[in-house]
This record gives sequence, C-alpha cells and structure tokens, in this order.
Amino acid sequence: MPAKLKPLSEQVLVITGASSGIGLATARQAAKAGAAVVLVARNEETLQSIADELNAAGGRAHPVAADVGDPEAVERVARAAIARFGGFDTWVNVAGVAVYGDLDEVSLADHEQLFRTNYFGVVHGSLEAVRHLKTKSGGGAIINIGSVLSDVATPLLGAYAASKHAVKGFTDALRTELVRDKAPISLTLIKPSSIATPFPEHARNYMDKAPRVPPPVYAPELVADVILHAASHPVRQMTVGSGGRQMALLGAATPRLADKVFALAIPKLSQRKGAKSAQDSLHEAGQDGQVRTQAYGGRRFSLYTEAQRHPGLTLGLGALALIGAAAYFGRAPLARNARPMAARMVRPLVTRAALRRPLSAARLASRHPREALRLARALR
Repeated sequence: MPAKLKPLSEQVLVITGASSGIGLATARQAAKAGAAVVLVARNEETLQSIADELNAAGGRAHPVAADVGDPEAVERVARAAIARFGGFDTWVNVAGVAVYGDLDEVSLADHEQLFRTNYFGVVHGSLEAVRHLKTKSGGGAIINIGSVLSDVATPLLGAYAASKHAVKGFTDALRTELVRDKAPISLTLIKPSSIATPFPEHARNYMDKAPRVPPPVYAPELVADVILHAASHPVRQMTVGSGGRQMALLGAATPRLADKVFALAIPKLSQRKGAKSAQDSLHEAGQDGQVRTQAYGGRRFSLYTEAQRHPGLTLGLGALALIGAAAYFGRAPLARNARPMAARMVRPLVTRAALRRPLSAARLASRHPREALRLARALR
C-alpha cells in the first residue's frame, strides 16, 4: 500500500548529519515548519547547542549523539525518537564525510572510514527506519542523500563518488523490496550538485591546496527545501541544481568525452586560494555548527529544481508556450505539429496524476465534463 505522508507540521523527522551543512539547514527549516526533529551527529556539544536554539524559538528538537557507522548507535537513535516523540515519520540520511585525493594516495583506512559513514551509515539508518515504518499506520518516508557523483565520477573525489554510487545502488534495491512487500514507505534518493556547505573544510585533504566544490554552487537551503518536499510528497529521486544534471547527461550520452572533460577540468575547479584546513572530520567529529562555507556563496534558487518539484505546472506551461508559438507564427507546419507534440508531452503527466489521485480526478471531471471531454480528445 502507498505511504500516507503527513504534513510537515504533524511529523517527527530523524535527521543524521544535523550538526552542519545540509542536515542543519534541513533541521532548522523542518522545525520552523512545525515538525519535531531528532538531531543526530557525532558532535554532542554542537547538537545540544542546536537543539537549544530550535527549542528556544518554539520548536521541538531532541539531540542524540551517535556515529551512524555503528549499527547499535543507530538503533539507539530510533529508541530515543520513540521515547521522546512516540516514534518518527521520516528518516533522513544526510551524514557524510569526504576525502580529496587521488585513489592511489588515499590510505585504505581512510577509504574504509569513508564507506563506514557514507554507505553503511545509510544502510544502518534505512534498515532501522524500515523496521519502524513498515508496521506504522500510514507508513512514512526514508530520504537518502546521494550526490551527482552517484551518476558520474571525477578525479580527487573518487572514494566519495564510489560511496555515493553504492548509496544509489542500495537505495534502488531497497525500493524494489519495499514494493514487493507492499510496505507503506516512500523511499527517495536526492542527488545534490555542488553545495556551499563546509564539506571541503571538513574533508580529509591529500592535496597541496585548499579544496572547494566546482561551480555552479547552490545554497544548502535549496537541498533542504527538496528534502522537506520529499518528506510530504512521494518522490523517487531528485537532482538538486542543473549543474549536476548536465554532468550526468554528459556522462550518459558521451562517456569518453565526459572522462576527458572531467579529467581536465575538475582538478582545477576543485582547488582554491587559501590555507588548507588543519583538521578534518573523517575519523572523528570536527568543528560543526555552520550551514554554509565562508569561502564562497551559493545560489538559493534553481529553475531546474523547481521544475522537478512542480512537473505538472512545468509541462503545462511548456505545452502552452508551444501552442502559443504555433498560433503566433501562424505557420501551417508548426501548427500541425504543435498539437501532437503537446499531447505527447502532457499525456503521461495527466495519466500519472489521474492514477495517483483517482477520486480527485473523477470529481474534477464531473464538475467540468465538457473540458474533461475536450482534454481526453486532445490527448488521444
């Protein structure tokens, strides 16, 4: 049965990696929307400070210091959520670490630690959430944070890309099992492009220069918007920012060309002026509490991301623009092609919307029978 996702104001969210970056931005926005949040990270002191901040502003926040790479610690997070709020509705796996360096330079210990957090942290959190949500009335949502590097790979972040490929494979496989079992759980993979978080400063760095993420760079709050959208709307996957989507398209369409482009461009774009950070958070908690990096800014709006959140409006406007162009120019070939082209664009959307909300579609058709008939004829 499909998950019945509640409005954010009625939800309890477990958010890992909540002490900085995307996780912290998501926790703040969720609390502002009225949701209760369970904050999870290794840095106990910072977590408590964030929880105090949210509670003082009228929110409901509960900190749980835990390493997501430890399955027993993750189980303790679930127990704490149940004890404090009676359970949870959405589990968001954000926690992640990174290593900048060529694969033949990165030590095996660093490689293993990265996978322990990035991959096994998602595995532990997802499976713990499944155990809780499978039997919960109405089910709930699991949201895993991948990356555009779930689809492509680049130099210097090879180990990180490998872990995010693994996250995508695990998420897709788990989804098929949930479908098979008819579990009332929405499982979403979100793939951010370059985001202006302290990600580079927290990464272990084998380079001689300070690291950064390649442009275009987007604000962490944009990813938080998408996460909270997925918490209340069943979504399979979303890419945040068109920059990452273009990388994925290039990699899929012309992989050899993409290899050459990434090999030449990414190393230069992954370095910036300034001193290297003296610390990292790969093996233990570092300095947290910041949503954004101080080194550069990020775009707060992405038209491509908004188009994914509102596909009906986007395709509808596209179809209207196409039909309007045909009418404006008045050219016979364009006019003849506009209608079937528009129908091909809109037909899957209308069908999907009707199947997802059959009662609403039936009520709408009964109120406007002539328009419904015209639409049916136009989309034949």
